[in-house]
Amino acid sequence: MGQQQILLIVLSVILVGIAIAVGITMFQSQAAQSNIDAMIADLNNLGAQAYQYYIRPVSMGGGGNSYTGFHTYFTNLPTGMKSNSNAVYTCVVGDILGEGAAAGSAVRIKAVSALDAAVIRWVLVNDNGAMSITSGETGPTL
Repeated sequence: MGQQQILLIVLSVILVGIAIAVGITMFQSQAAQSNIDAMIADLNNLGAQAYQYYIRPVSMGGGGNSYTGFHTYFTNLPTGMKSNSNAVYTCVVGDILGEGAAAGSAVRIKAVSALDAAVIRWVLVNDNGAMSITSGETGPTL
């Protein structure tokens, strides 16, 4: 073989290696984004569950127009709704009220990614059923 042919083979091997590395990187990036999209879909579902609890009468196991008690309701949900291959979900009660907001008028649910614990998303559901999804360590306030 001539030097020119060996050079072309080496160059081809290098280009194929670069193409494979780029493909792997793109796949990993897509997998991470797919995980976040799935977390958001799960949060939308859990937010809808929260609002259903809110509007359901107390006599039927709901909150009677209050999210007070939703944490207990949440802990009794099936395990697959609280933890799956996408994330681990927790109902967070506490400091979510802004000035003038009534107690029990909102609930937040936190999702921590199963792929990367640094990826955190929150859903805040208010008394109108409106949901807002945010990211970060601390959740949204009303």
